[in-house]
Amino acid sequence: MPDGARGGHLRAGPPAGHPERPDILNENNAVNVDFIDTTFRDGHQSLWAFGMRSGMMEAVAEDMDNAGFKAIEVPILGIFIKKCIRDLKEDYWELARVLARKMPRTPKVGLGGAFILPFELGTPRSVIELYYRHLAELGVVDRMQVTCNTLDQIKRALPWIVPMLRGVGLEVVLALSYTISPRHTDAYYAETTRRLLPFKPDAIYLKDQGGLLTVDRARTLLPTIVANADGIPVELHSHCTTGQAEMVYLEAMRLGISTLHTAVPPLANGPSQPSVLNVARNARILGYSTSVDDALLQSVSERLTAFARADGMPIGAPLEHDAAQYVHQVPGGVISNLKYQLAELGIQDRLDEVLEECVQVRKDLGYPIMITPLSQYVVTQAAINVAKGERYKLVIDEVLLHALGVFGEDSGYTWMDQDLRDRFLSLPRAEELKKRPNMDVPLEDIREKLGGPDLSDEELLLRYVMKGDQEIRAMRAAGPPRRYHAGLPLAGLVEELGKHKGVRYVQVQRGGDQLVVRNRSSAV
Repeated sequence: MPDGARGGHLRAGPPAGHPERPDILNENNAVNVDFIDTTFRDGHQSLWAFGMRSGMMEAVAEDMDNAGFKAIEVPILGIFIKKCIRDLKEDYWELARVLARKMPRTPKVGLGGAFILPFELGTPRSVIELYYRHLAELGVVDRMQVTCNTLDQIKRALPWIVPMLRGVGLEVVLALSYTISPRHTDAYYAETTRRLLPFKPDAIYLKDQGGLLTVDRARTLLPTIVANADGIPVELHSHCTTGQAEMVYLEAMRLGISTLHTAVPPLANGPSQPSVLNVARNARILGYSTSVDDALLQSVSERLTAFARADGMPIGAPLEHDAAQYVHQVPGGVISNLKYQLAELGIQDRLDEVLEECVQVRKDLGYPIMITPLSQYVVTQAAINVAKGERYKLVIDEVLLHALGVFGEDSGYTWMDQDLRDRFLSLPRAEELKKRPNMDVPLEDIREKLGGPDLSDEELLLRYVMKGDQEIRAMRAAGPPRRYHAGLPLAGLVEELGKHKGVRYVQVQRGGDQLVVRNRSSAV
């Protein structure tokens, strides 16, 4: 498939790992390749629609902490909190405390920005600051990855969100979202990279949420970003959706990208990130050094796979190349949630129709980058169009806000068909949405509205995300979360051995105690 116009890149420079970049060479003059783990966040968002239970994370967290990752991504977004409370019936704050306690050594990464819920415009800044300050105080987040989807976000959000995050003690990493369209050229990414420099991020990373990056495009785009990053470290985050991410990662190493985002199987591959086990092995074959402990991670992988099979969760597997991904560009995590939602509605057989409709909706809206929240409103509008049997018979608020320009000059709304935009803006609801919410509401007013002055910070934040306490009470009434064994459960071992007729009995002995389990179906 065509990879989009490339444009001229600026200030080409030597790749990292070159003798001019001794900072990433070890004592043997081998380039160090570091890994940021995504298993606990993007891995299970992409494959399990945020269905990974806290007990699964707790069971392997200590080993993940000792596995040699540069950082470990943890779930903090409001959409995960909703899933945690509404569907899993688990207390998010208890999970946060578990992850902070079990992983004290490795920096923990959160994905966020000027919001708690990605689809909610106008979250009061007092709530956003309380949220990130509390996460930092719990020790569950040390570094924030902030996605800069549009130039408007860079102009309006970063000037206050970056100082706020630094003020609560967090490192700040800024992400450029990759997409393909007539306007997203290499020159566009060069300019956008330079716009991030005044904020002095600790790193910049290219976020290829759709798995669209090819080796050919990487050869021009990655050096462009590195050259314009002015010495700030550059990382790469991609998905395996099109079957190309692992080859792109190998090329990225050659181009000087020394930090890669990966996941641990079974939450790698598929629409998730490449497997750390495979990428690390290939990196060493190519002469790079890594610090991850393959044996320990293999053990983690085996336990997570056992959990997945026991709970009937998908096992990530390499995908064949899918040219359709370059047409609809819907990220894997969004497709995962879309499948879940369509199944709940009993129309999962119409997935292909919805993805096909996404192509037209994205074009109609001026080619927004397909990443949260932009990708979600494209998909939602496409699903409604398919369900209604008529395009734009019902228009969601987010599409009207897009037409109003609320998401900024670079969201694509200036590229919209003017007749379609005029049609949207003529709707009565569009007039109502012109009133922007007040982001300067004092925290005391919000606390009073949600429960009164005695309401704790944690309860306030939960009620804000869940828009009340009804679902929170239901979660607490469900009892403690399910526990998962850190090792292979004895009962599971006995059950597995019982499937083999050649095994006559299993004897377990501890001190003076002895247990013998006989297999009645075994041969005499």
